[in-house]
Amino acid sequence: MARTSSLDTPRGRTGAARPSAPSRDRFGRFTEWVARAMGTPAFLVILTLFCAAWIVWNIAMPEPLRFDDAALGFTALTLMLSLQASYAAPLILLAQNRQDDRDRVQIEQDRQRAERNLADTEYLAREIVALRLALEERNPQIVTRDVLRQELKSLLTELDRDATKDTTAESAP
Repeated sequence: MARTSSLDTPRGRTGAARPSAPSRDRFGRFTEWVARAMGTPAFLVILTLFCAAWIVWNIAMPEPLRFDDAALGFTALTLMLSLQASYAAPLILLAQNRQDDRDRVQIEQDRQRAERNLADTEYLAREIVALRLALEERNPQIVTRDVLRQELKSLLTELDRDATKDTTAESAP
């Protein structure tokens, strides 16, 4: 039974029409951007120029234009830098936590890949041993690498010949 909208029902009161909450991923990307930006020489240069301009302004300008007193040790500048540092530290920690989570996932994927590679390698080693045993049964001489290679090459040429015969037989009317 389909619901029809009526004029006496206000719009936007259903669960589907709620505004979405800010994405945690978006905030995480923001923290990583802040951490990356704060770790650059450009950030240090800009911060140094900002502090130098602040100090020069509050020393060189006439008294009515000054907004931070040098006699009090540039209290407003100290407060701003402390505020910046108090926000920078948690943002950097959040970015590091996200990186740790990604590293943990990558390590798990690498471990699984290594397990698969080990299993594949063990399987291939068992198959090679089985081939050597089968060749020793067919051929009483000692099976060396060269003998094994020669046998594998002959098997491959046989398979190629069979495949060529099959394709020519299928294409013939």
